[in-house]
Amino acid sequence: MNGKKLGGSLVTLISKEALHKKSPQEITALLYEACINNLEDAKTAINEKDFVLANEKLQKSNDILERLGGGINYEAGIIADQLDTVYNYMADRLVQANYNKDVTAIEEVIKLVTELSSAWHEAMKKSKDSQPKTMKQKANAYEQMAIYDN
Repeated sequence: MNGKKLGGSLVTLISKEALHKKSPQEITALLYEACINNLEDAKTAINEKDFVLANEKLQKSNDILERLGGGINYEAGIIADQLDTVYNYMADRLVQANYNKDVTAIEEVIKLVTELSSAWHEAMKKSKDSQPKTMKQKANAYEQMAIYDN
């Protein structure tokens, strides 16, 4: 992995090869992390009155939420529907936050994404990975484009 300084924060760039070696679960964890980083950068940008950068970071965060929503397995039942509702709520709050440059709304979304990320990491630790290696290599379209789509 390479590190690159951009907009005051460390952005991790992952090569296509490294990305294809990640499981869908690991990619989801990376998406949560990237969303949180973009939201923190947006808060900083708003506080520094750099509204162009804040807009970019909030749009990237919304793109990530869209990708996460696109990866939901709706066959999983009610929890999938509820997760979709949470993603949509967060996306709506970010649109409002961007329009009003509202740091409080961004902090609310950061809290929600952080809780989801924490729960995701805990589930990853507890779950036994039963997917065959070939299935891991066939990541969904949103996962293939998630990290290196800037």
